[in-house]
Amino acid sequence: MSATRLLVLGAVRIFQPAHGYLVRRELLSWDVENWAAINPGSIYNMLRTLTRDGLLEEVDTADVGKGPARVAYRLTADGETAFLGLLTSALWDIAERDPYLLPAGLCFVTMLTRKQAVEALEGREAAIALRVRSMEARSRMLLEQRRVPPHTVELIDLGIAHLTGELSWVRAAKERIEAGHYRFAGEPGAASGPVDGHWYGPLDKPTQGDPRVN
Repeated sequence: MSATRLLVLGAVRIFQPAHGYLVRRELLSWDVENWAAINPGSIYNMLRTLTRDGLLEEVDTADVGKGPARVAYRLTADGETAFLGLLTSALWDIAERDPYLLPAGLCFVTMLTRKQAVEALEGREAAIALRVRSMEARSRMLLEQRRVPPHTVELIDLGIAHLTGELSWVRAAKERIEAGHYRFAGEPGAASGPVDGHWYGPLDKPTQGDPRVN
């Protein structure tokens, strides 16, 4: 549920004011049905829920010069706070009961500053490393005591393998961000897309065709 809330709030934030069909079309273009287990109907349901909870407000797009009159949505002040809170939590916290939360957060990581993104990944790296050490100690203890069936230890080792893989990704992603990949909030060209398949950052040397080159 948290991942769905984050995705819908973030999609509205990108286009606001945005009508429901636009939000649905955008999220489905990200293939959320497969990696976030979100179906089209749940997107509309979440729009209604977020509006009911005061995180979104309905606006008439005719009033803002966006085509024919239709109901659209934009974030309220509380919605902005909720979005940033969910985004931060998605990147910092190990949400074992919501495996879709981290992927959802990655969809909007560049809405943070570069420093905030690095700090979030550093926090996640430390948390994962601590969790791995704890699970390794528990696995050794169970093997020494021999009071549990063998599959119990194998399940713990499987969890360790998953976390170790994620730890490698976190470290590599942090290095890419620190090296200047992507455009983050407050940086030149932050609202524009990739150039020749590369998301230039402020530390990159601009090349011909980059919008920053006059």
